[in-house]
Amino acid sequence: MYTFSSKLKTFSLILMAVGLLGIGYGFLSAPKDIKEVEAILASDAHGSHHEVEATHPSEATEVATEAHAHATKEESHAVAEVAHDSTEAQTSTAVVKDSLATPVVAHETHVATEAHAEAGEHKVDAHAEHEAHLKHVLHQLQNKPWAALYVACIFFMLVSLGVLAFYAIQQVAQSGWSPVLFRVMQGITAYLPVGSVIFFVILILCGLHFNHLFVWLGEGVTEKGHENYDAIIAGKSGYLNFPFWIIRAAIFLIGWNLYRHYSRKNCLAQDEANDDSFYKKNFKMSAGFLVFFIVTESIMSWDWIMSVDPHWFSTLFGWYVFASFLVSGVTTICLITVYLKSKGYLEHVNTSHVHDLAKFMFGFSVFWTYLWFSQFMLIWYANIPEEVTYFVTRIQQYNLPFFGAVVMNFLFPVLILINTDFKRISWILVMAGVVILLGHYIDFFNMIMPGTVGDQWFIGVSEIASVLFFLGLFIYVVFTALTKVPLLAKRNPFIEESKHFHY
Repeated sequence: MYTFSSKLKTFSLILMAVGLLGIGYGFLSAPKDIKEVEAILASDAHGSHHEVEATHPSEATEVATEAHAHATKEESHAVAEVAHDSTEAQTSTAVVKDSLATPVVAHETHVATEAHAEAGEHKVDAHAEHEAHLKHVLHQLQNKPWAALYVACIFFMLVSLGVLAFYAIQQVAQSGWSPVLFRVMQGITAYLPVGSVIFFVILILCGLHFNHLFVWLGEGVTEKGHENYDAIIAGKSGYLNFPFWIIRAAIFLIGWNLYRHYSRKNCLAQDEANDDSFYKKNFKMSAGFLVFFIVTESIMSWDWIMSVDPHWFSTLFGWYVFASFLVSGVTTICLITVYLKSKGYLEHVNTSHVHDLAKFMFGFSVFWTYLWFSQFMLIWYANIPEEVTYFVTRIQQYNLPFFGAVVMNFLFPVLILINTDFKRISWILVMAGVVILLGHYIDFFNMIMPGTVGDQWFIGVSEIASVLFFLGLFIYVVFTALTKVPLLAKRNPFIEESKHFHY
């Protein structure tokens, strides 16, 4: 039986505590009104994140009055022209007949009225446009702590889901190499119920308008005549509406967790059984789950990630998201296996098992890259405006994380793990695994952040704190689950083959 070390438990609790403090700070420091947004924009314009000095006029004030000043200049220019016209008119009236004086004055009055009206209209339009921009930035900055929390929450939940899918594949394939790792996989999937509850609560808060993560949940976007009306979103309202959306989410999360619960229950019951009946139940259940999973995973990726950008869609997106969290799940299995092995547990796990895990890390990294390139290349080549805007935004505003994810998720693991010997060296696998997990977190960051915070992004307290909290929670839940059952599924029909597996 595994014993959760006090040092690791303390470490996980510290991560959660620091994470919670950082998350709280992120929400408290988010701007509450337009005035705070003006101050932030002013600070950014001066190239500093410190408070703007009170003795100097703020950049925000300049921005706020720019339209007014521009309109005032035009108005003054128009008045000057009118004055000039008026002088000429007065000169001419000394020569012309008195009967023409009244039409000239009327003409002057009409010109002056038109000039003032035009200047006033321009002033109002500029002011309204400026107010709308500030309101938009306010929503983006208020979204930032929510988006950071959302990215970290969905990432760790999907890591456990990826492990669950990998476990089901091993069951259906009747794999002979992996049964000695089944309890490690089951321990990792123990996080799925916890992560699902937190994630579902966040989805409900989105529907209750605690944030603006999903534009299509905004007020009036599907109502004709409303200032927020969006024809494209209105056309998708039969699918993208909160009641149907949250019901789908509940079905997905409940279905995944039910399989996780009963497959683990059958696996534990098999240890005490005299035949293979529970193993056969798991085989059938896993086959059914994989059908359910592949459908719900695609829909989940549309609902929870792609709908952040409701004007854009990709037919490859479901597979792309699947590849990302599947390789993250396999990498997590490898890292925890290496850790447990270093502590003297998993006596039947040898370098061949670790080598196979590393091969899957390598293979799924290449698979992810294939899908990344396919999605990017096809959209770039077609050059359809409503499609390319997705990548234009990310390349222009998220250049470093966008291309950095490719380096971390493809170039680095391929260059390291292509070597057969490196697949058996623990410290190299740990290094590669950490880079892969960070890279795929950034991948989810790239998928979600542009549609929620736009160009108002940076890796700050909210992002780091959210990762620390969910990492601490993940470690605590997973390693606690590992202490509850033996680390070897002793009555699995393929357990002896797995014990003596060599490559």
